[in-house]
Amino acid sequence: MVMREISTVRHAWDDIAVNFDRYVTPTANWDLAKTALRLAGLKPGMEFLDVASGSGALSLPAARLGAKVLAVDISPVMIERLKARAAEEGLSNLKGCAMDGHQLELPDNAFDMAGSQFGVMLFPDFMRGLQEMIRITRPGGKVFLVTFGPVEKVEFLGLFVQAIKAVVPDFNGISSDAPPLPFQVSGEGVLQQKMEAAGLHKVQVMPVVHKLSFNTGTEMWNWVTSSNPIALQMISGLNDDQKNQVVQSLDAHIRNRSNEEGSAVLQVAVNVGIGEKIK
Repeated sequence: MVMREISTVRHAWDDIAVNFDRYVTPTANWDLAKTALRLAGLKPGMEFLDVASGSGALSLPAARLGAKVLAVDISPVMIERLKARAAEEGLSNLKGCAMDGHQLELPDNAFDMAGSQFGVMLFPDFMRGLQEMIRITRPGGKVFLVTFGPVEKVEFLGLFVQAIKAVVPDFNGISSDAPPLPFQVSGEGVLQQKMEAAGLHKVQVMPVVHKLSFNTGTEMWNWVTSSNPIALQMISGLNDDQKNQVVQSLDAHIRNRSNEEGSAVLQVAVNVGIGEKIK
């Protein structure tokens, strides 16, 4: 990316970093990270790079497993939050550095494994980000990506769009013909094809059902609107009254879906793609 684009992206993530760390990081994303790390075969003592780390949804579980972790993210504020979480847990094996994943300031063949959870899938140049992950991984090492599956199987987004349409009937929602960045590799076979095209071998893409739990419409609103800057674009045209109405609509959806504990458990289709660097 050119410098102006990098600055714009950095500021967008900096702006939501505090709420991202508050609402998104300490959720079931940690359980998903543990699943991905297990599938990839991360072991204690391995050197692991987390690209587009946010405030640690993948890095923290990796460090808890005993790996030597470097987390990089374009947002300095995200890295500050990650470092604070690492310090709170006494994880001296987790370091953080602000860095653009499109052009990692790291040497070739420096890590045993590289991963990204809901990170590189958002890159404007997905292949460049993936190729950088491969470059810094040692031959024989694994590279993995955790990405969304088909948009129609991401329940929280479907309910969020329904709630907005209840207030703004002409809201366009998410196009499956020209999917936004979070879904650029969600189509059938797309993630596998791109990982193989980037030069990875023995690529496997495993579908995983990720579950998110919400108790109120406000909780769901905070989670979605803090998850990435693109989500904020969905509500950019709403006034305060309309936003309140959307939250009320979300409350109704959650009540209709609630279990005995009063929570609505929403399923999210996720793909975990893993490949090996040969040389």
